[in-house]
Amino acid sequence: MTASESESVERPGRDRLVAEDIVTGYGSSEILHGISVQSHDGVTCIFGPNGSGKSTLIKALNGIVPIWSGSVKYGDTDLTDYNANQVVESGIITLPQDGGLFPNLTVRENLRMGGYTVSDKSAVEDRIDEALTAFPVLENKLPNRAKSLSGGQQMMLSFARAMVSDSDVYLLDEPSAGLAPTLVDDVIEQVRTLVDHGAQIMLVEQNVRAALRIADHVYILAQGEKQFDGPPADLSEEDELIELYLGLS
Repeated sequence: MTASESESVERPGRDRLVAEDIVTGYGSSEILHGISVQSHDGVTCIFGPNGSGKSTLIKALNGIVPIWSGSVKYGDTDLTDYNANQVVESGIITLPQDGGLFPNLTVRENLRMGGYTVSDKSAVEDRIDEALTAFPVLENKLPNRAKSLSGGQQMMLSFARAMVSDSDVYLLDEPSAGLAPTLVDDVIEQVRTLVDHGAQIMLVEQNVRAALRIADHVYILAQGEKQFDGPPADLSEEDELIELYLGLS
């Protein structure tokens, strides 16, 4: 599916994760210099060269890195000073590069871990069923340990477990990192599966060409500053994309 085919329509009243003028970093080193982004319906891609601040932005949004100035809100909830657990409980979940699975737990046990913040355990089982409908390959793997799965299946399990949390916004930090090139397309399609089940996705991805196929909105960062903010159709010129991607504009 191309970006034009999946062009999103903003739905009035839909809660969005909105970050305004985010400044943060590590120690005395400032990495982000006033970044403003928000989730959109569909897939919001965040591109940029190494060291541009992409992963730092994700960590600021999910409460791992404290925000020095600026704000993060989800709907009417101010998340600026929330820690990572509070952010998850607010309906925002992060999928790290390695998927964050428990390798010695079974597939079913990993799925149940996705609902650890949910008090209604029957609801968790219903969400597991929904996740297995989205990723049917996992159904026959339920008694198997996660570490026995292939790389692509482990990524499916990571996505499925996130679905069990019933989160509304997913922050994905380079989900195709470390995977064989033949699996990149599978990961991209799995991202679209999450969207089809109602999620808003904010995707950091180094494989720009692959991610643009499912992008509904694009941000490009370079040197801790925003270089581009708009629909992928506006990146029709390859030279312009490369120039912006490298932070040369």
